[in-house]
Amino acid sequence: MRARMADIARQAQVSEATVSRVINDRPGVSTETRMAVLTALDVLGYERPERLRKRSAGLVGLVVPELENPIFPAFAQVIESTLAQQGYTPVLCTQSPGGVTEDEYVEMLLDRQVSGIVFVSSLSADTAADHERYRRLIARPLPIVLVNGYAVGLEAPFVSCDDRLAGDLAVSHLVALGHRRIGLISGPDRFVNTQRKLAGYRTAMKRELDIDDPDVALTLFGVEGGEVAADRLLALGATGIICGSDLMALGAIRAVRRRGLSVPRDVSVIGFDDSPLIAFTDPPLTTLRQPVASMAVAACRSLVDEINGHGAPHSEYLFRPELVVRESTAPRITAQVLS
Repeated sequence: MRARMADIARQAQVSEATVSRVINDRPGVSTETRMAVLTALDVLGYERPERLRKRSAGLVGLVVPELENPIFPAFAQVIESTLAQQGYTPVLCTQSPGGVTEDEYVEMLLDRQVSGIVFVSSLSADTAADHERYRRLIARPLPIVLVNGYAVGLEAPFVSCDDRLAGDLAVSHLVALGHRRIGLISGPDRFVNTQRKLAGYRTAMKRELDIDDPDVALTLFGVEGGEVAADRLLALGATGIICGSDLMALGAIRAVRRRGLSVPRDVSVIGFDDSPLIAFTDPPLTTLRQPVASMAVAACRSLVDEINGHGAPHSEYLFRPELVVRESTAPRITAQVLS
């Protein structure tokens, strides 16, 4: 036994005392160290003690930023049902202000020995965040897939909506309706999706209207952020407003009405996501629809391939958004006549 303990300790690069604590399932050992010892047991061909045998092979973590934005429950629902069809049980982890953080959820999932993790709009999309947390997971190795969370340098499958195209499509739609003063509202520019929407928007504004420096208002995601940012754009004379989310668009509509104007008679508003129930707002919202079902299924297939050792491509799958035209946009000529 002593020889085996020494071999395991050497393989895991820990002390024999630590190996003993892990084998006897005693506290005082970090999750990372515990996994290193268990991996050493497997590599050296030793059978794990009964109490330590993996009972969670069918568990998969699903980490989403919050549930207030309806687009995240939409992703969660499709991912959960798709994983269930593949024989996996998803463990849903949702964050809230002042609550459990993404890193804390990951530690909990590692404790439960999940087979992999799907991240939706995670910290990987924040260029100011430390991406080493994901590199450590990949190095374990633990299969991960990142939905709308592209980050340079991470060797993992990414599934994203084409935000550049979304910004371009929105501008083209408003220009076709006769709008010339078109502003963009989105979240902080440290996020990759914001940067991409900005790039598509600016490219289209230059191409369609020969405008080099269009009106942009960056703010916090959500209804309140959209309302404040829209007020700034309206003060600059915007007749068309493109928003980085449907919730921001609802805030923009509120700002328009607070000025005694109406949508779409005076101002046209476009959202992004086409989250559930958004077709039933007043007015029904024109928006760029994320293909949630296709994206979620692709993410699950990539993760399952990784888990099964088939090696999904470590690249980004870009999905095309769809412009869904409803009643929050109208021709600018009509607006001038009616006003």
